[in-house]
Amino acid sequence: MHTGTNLIQFLADEHRRTASVCPDVQALLGQIAVSCKEISNAVNQGALSGVMGSLESENIQGETQKKLDVITNEIFLRINERSGQLAGMASEEMDDAYTIPDGYVRGKYLLVFDPLDGSSNVDVNISVGTIFSVLRYEGKASNPVAADFLQPGTRQVAAGYALYGSSTMLVLTTGHGVNGFSLDRNVGEFVLTHAGMTIPAETKEFAINASNQRFWEAPVQRYVSECVAGKTGPRGRDFNMRWVASMVAEVHRILIRGGIFMYPKDTKDPAKAGKLRLMYEANPMSLIVEQAGGLSSTGRQRILDIQPEGLHQRVPVILGSRQEVERVIGYHAEA
Repeated sequence: MHTGTNLIQFLADEHRRTASVCPDVQALLGQIAVSCKEISNAVNQGALSGVMGSLESENIQGETQKKLDVITNEIFLRINERSGQLAGMASEEMDDAYTIPDGYVRGKYLLVFDPLDGSSNVDVNISVGTIFSVLRYEGKASNPVAADFLQPGTRQVAAGYALYGSSTMLVLTTGHGVNGFSLDRNVGEFVLTHAGMTIPAETKEFAINASNQRFWEAPVQRYVSECVAGKTGPRGRDFNMRWVASMVAEVHRILIRGGIFMYPKDTKDPAKAGKLRLMYEANPMSLIVEQAGGLSSTGRQRILDIQPEGLHQRVPVILGSRQEVERVIGYHAEA
């Protein structure tokens, strides 16, 4: 059973309780929720609306774009450019920062987002999601440039994700804990169903792409080998391995029942510092994980402390249950 509190009511209560969610942020988060509802419908329609499959194009990351990558990006831009709270946006699917069109009211916030995380899973009907982060615009020009977005994760005003799975959920933090809202399609509202989400400190699950094992650095090799050894190894207990290839799904599982997610630095492509994008994936997910009592690190430093150098910067990511992340950080320090 849920409390009956919808997202807008919750944000108003949060403002009264902590004074952290001003009316402009409330309105912006409400528009983001509308975006996620429309994306949920597009994903849910799938092959019925002819949006499955890939395009003959690549995004700035050099990744083949799915039809839904482009469609969901356009949904996010179209709905949020009209919100009146934004000075600009940046997306994983676009080369440069997005300027709010002339004629629309400009606000004092910036929105960065990955419109469809895990889109490679769309054609096989596995959970995908949307990740977003809200920053303050502190520039004076009417149109922000890329440099205005390059703020460390500690300066995020809010962060969240939508999960499009067996149900559609919106998970959100404004810096005072993490709360989850389920979409009630009967009334078209996100309703509070997971209040005060916390990550268990201990876990018996780890998530990593094992096909890259030969490229991992020694600390990660050591950690995973100890988990795989189970009761007969130094950890003295059995672990389960999970891998969905959708960061949203991985983090959501960790929020619900604990675990550690790793996309570590490796030698597969020495030119890349990591796989996941700092601005669109690592920072918002790290804020959520830390607000839920977990830890997030590259193995060498706290992700939220990194000063971004580019909109599409990549970083290693190790996040989840506190004790397991601390262990991996310790192995990096020893190495």
